[in-house]
Amino acid sequence: METDSEPYVRLASLRQLHQAMADMNKARSLADTLQAVADGVVQSLGYELACVNLVGPDGDLVVAAFAGNQAAEALITGRSGSRASWDRRLSMGEQWGDLIFIPHTEGWVLDDDDVPQWYTDGPAPRFEDEWHPSDRLFAPMYAPGPQGGGSSGELIGVLSVDRPRNGRRPGAWGREALQMYAFQAAIAISNARLRSNMQRALVRLERDQQALRASEESFRQAFEYAPSGMAIAEMGGDQHGRILRTNDALCRLLGRRASAMRRYAFSDLVHPEDIGTLLRTSAEGGRAELRLGRRDGTYVWVSLRNSVVADAADGPRFLLTHVEDIEERKRRELQLAHRASHDSLTGLPNSAELRSRLAARLCQRPQSSHAAVADAMDAAYGHPALFDSGGHTFDFSAAPEPYGAFDHHEHAVAPEDGRDDGTKGLAVLFCDLDGFKSINDRFGHNAGDAVLIEVARRLSGGVRDGDTVARLGGDEFVILANGLGRADAEDLAVRLRNEIIQPIRAEGRAVRVGASFGIGWAHCGMTADEVLKSADERMYVEKRSRPKQHRRAG
Repeated sequence: METDSEPYVRLASLRQLHQAMADMNKARSLADTLQAVADGVVQSLGYELACVNLVGPDGDLVVAAFAGNQAAEALITGRSGSRASWDRRLSMGEQWGDLIFIPHTEGWVLDDDDVPQWYTDGPAPRFEDEWHPSDRLFAPMYAPGPQGGGSSGELIGVLSVDRPRNGRRPGAWGREALQMYAFQAAIAISNARLRSNMQRALVRLERDQQALRASEESFRQAFEYAPSGMAIAEMGGDQHGRILRTNDALCRLLGRRASAMRRYAFSDLVHPEDIGTLLRTSAEGGRAELRLGRRDGTYVWVSLRNSVVADAADGPRFLLTHVEDIEERKRRELQLAHRASHDSLTGLPNSAELRSRLAARLCQRPQSSHAAVADAMDAAYGHPALFDSGGHTFDFSAAPEPYGAFDHHEHAVAPEDGRDDGTKGLAVLFCDLDGFKSINDRFGHNAGDAVLIEVARRLSGGVRDGDTVARLGGDEFVILANGLGRADAEDLAVRLRNEIIQPIRAEGRAVRVGASFGIGWAHCGMTADEVLKSADERMYVEKRSRPKQHRRAG
């Protein structure tokens, strides 16, 4: 995981973290979940070693999973450390939010306790935040509490990490990522334990009637007092999907009474945009992330997992649905994704997002195979199988050949040079501010930032809904406007220039900048960089064509 500041976290890093969380949540057993937690630290968070210490029935912590070094794994997996030793570790050192960091200068007092550990000695750090081989970093994992807070429940284990690949102590982003990962790992482990207990109960239910009666109370308590939402629904027949029973956690999550919930099926509660996701989720072992409606009309993001409750004689009869609140994770993911794809000063889409949106509109013809589509998607999005356009995700790896060849793609065309022939195309307006450098030089960067923010606001207010205004960098902006003819694009450039040249208040004074626009046209067969280069060149032609003394006044 990168340790860059938050606005510059790479989308690839976010995808790795998201994939690691998904892997540990879809593991089929508790053992697989624990190993997925350890592997996820090494694969996505940038550490060479990771160890999952799980609280056992006697209160001591046992090394349940290890990743990053086979020799260390063979040496300490299965060994345990006393709870007293662990409590001492978690009460000393530095508090990094919910994390515990014990520097090598303090860690020597722990060398003789009974906690299994793997470390080596090394020279003193050469700079302030260099990682020392004897440094220790722990992320306690707590069972979800009644309100969903990570630290409000009991300790279920400790995630210990070592050897950051970049050789430095994690910064603010790295710490938050590890803390968020430990929070999600605690939920995954708790849910894996819950599913394991339920599966064992279901096996006992099928053996004989006596075991059935003994297990009903156990199942009832597991259902009623589960920390996350649970529901039982009809399976098959005219009433398929109708909710028969819900626990308190689900009722609290949706703000609905249990008696009212029995009037609904999940299809009645799901957000209209997520109906397709719900229908694509298979009954047995199906999993989906979607939005469910609360009583107050708002929606909450949940992870929904189905299991079939079968009757020995009649076969599948009921659907047991586990509903986990993932609203906070979704909110953080959206925030991080927005920071990675938008300019931190103006809030406009940044250069990477601009190229992504532009590439999504273009195809490299001729296209004749899934391999060609995969190459295009890989170049635009860093992923060969998926791409997102307008909020919809498509999997080309599962598409028939005609779809993979852009059979349903509306090809972008460009008006002919020199005349307006009525053709409507995707106009790309490259805007460069005139006189901006002098404002920075005379009045300072705060004044320059104020000008850029106001120009971004005026550009955004001067285009249509659905058009894109992006900051390419410095004082350069790009507008994507679809469905314009040549005259329309020229009129748009004039209107935007007239908006920009109006006085701007910056640092208590009125300043003015001008703008030069170059109009390019995107059409299939071009790359995003080729389109931008064409518009950039036209902008410089337009800039040179006007006398220097008139550029700022437009």
